[in-house]
Amino acid sequence: MSSFLQGPFPADPNPMAHYLPWIGESVPAGFPSPAADWVEDRVDLNQHLISHPEATFYFTVSGDSMVSHLSERTIPDGATLVVDRAVQAKHNDIVVAAIDGDFTVKRLFQRGKHLALVAENPDYPPIVLGDEQELSIWGVVIAWIVRPK
Repeated sequence: MSSFLQGPFPADPNPMAHYLPWIGESVPAGFPSPAADWVEDRVDLNQHLISHPEATFYFTVSGDSMVSHLSERTIPDGATLVVDRAVQAKHNDIVVAAIDGDFTVKRLFQRGKHLALVAENPDYPPIVLGDEQELSIWGVVIAWIVRPK
């Protein structure tokens, strides 16, 4: 399966706040717990996730190049990326990059002057740029949202 991104979709710079209950306790995967007794605060996810509203965009992931054998590193097909263009990309960040005008999401490998874009899925080789290719780091992925199936 090839990978590509849909977007960018700009985040609303002034979204209506929706404060939802924040449960300060971890959710046990074993025995059920009456979570309503543990509400500590109310949180708006926009304020929680987005530091730079004017520079934040959403993308929808298509493809499996960021599916890892490590679940915490997996960005599955259909995930929504939250991308902040105000964050300076650094080595090991997950970035949205444009290569010759086409968007892709990959982990940035940067050592000295050497740059590569690395997929989490070992079936995809690293993208090492040739001299004739144009790379633009479009933004840094600061979060991703996955709906349970």
